[in-house]
Amino acid sequence: MRERPIGALVEALQALGAGVEYVGVEGFPPIVIHAKGLRGGEVCLSDPVSSQFISAILLVAPYARQDVMIELQGQIPSRPYLTLTTSVMERFGVSVLSDGISRDGENTKFIVSAHQRYRGTSFTVEPDASGASYFLAAPAVVGGIVTVEGIGRNSIQGDAKFAEVLERMGCGVEVFDHRTTVRGPAKGQRLRGSDMDLNGMPDMVPTVAVLAMFAEGATAIRNVANLRFKESDRMAALHAELTKLGATVEALSDGLRIEPPTEPVPAAIDTYDDHRIAMSFALAGLKCPGIRINNPECCSKTFPDFFRLWRLLAESTVAG
Repeated sequence: MRERPIGALVEALQALGAGVEYVGVEGFPPIVIHAKGLRGGEVCLSDPVSSQFISAILLVAPYARQDVMIELQGQIPSRPYLTLTTSVMERFGVSVLSDGISRDGENTKFIVSAHQRYRGTSFTVEPDASGASYFLAAPAVVGGIVTVEGIGRNSIQGDAKFAEVLERMGCGVEVFDHRTTVRGPAKGQRLRGSDMDLNGMPDMVPTVAVLAMFAEGATAIRNVANLRFKESDRMAALHAELTKLGATVEALSDGLRIEPPTEPVPAAIDTYDDHRIAMSFALAGLKCPGIRINNPECCSKTFPDFFRLWRLLAESTVAG
């Protein structure tokens, strides 16, 4: 986490009245915050590297002494997470005014009126669509059927739309109100390479990149330049590890182009202390014996039980 840049968030908090000091390298954690609440006011974030900065300010904004206006300029990564944030805030009694979330680079504004307060309510927390994606992707590699309960057409998570990516690549997909089922490609068919914009679901990029290893034709993933600022530089990590498996990988200005190998080559996969690299390359291990995931413990950040459940999935695949 100390390698993730937070300068834009710190500047926004300072603009709202918080005192923030860097303990080590400027622009990165750790930090010390001196505050007696937030004053409020206006902040502007230009080309933020993470939607989490915006969500963080939105969540605390009702407790500022004055109204908070957030103006966003340029490219907004992971837009669906902003809709998720404001939807949950409204469920707990806080209204957020917005001029909409632009898809063409135009400015976006959010206004949170002061003196609002969150109110307790009954709220059902959906399963994590990002964590579920690896299991939904398994049939794309080895066939069969996987159903995930609790995530369906009514989900407000952006990564729930990953099923649409699988369908585009050739899987059979059925999305119900509260569950999603994925079937592998039809008998005799392979996954299809595709050219796709994944700006709205950048956490799915490692998963799609590994699936590209087993597709027919090249796969291009675009509009995800912010992958360089995740738990690792995921662009560089994917380039290095996919190349180990025999893929031809071209670095684009905002993504990757992946030419699959005729047959993947088993290799030891370095995970860069990044849970998504570890979990996505586990997909390759379903199809290519001999793949080893180094430091699988990095999954403990979000999914400590992942490899136990993955082993059960693999065993059911073999049994089937």
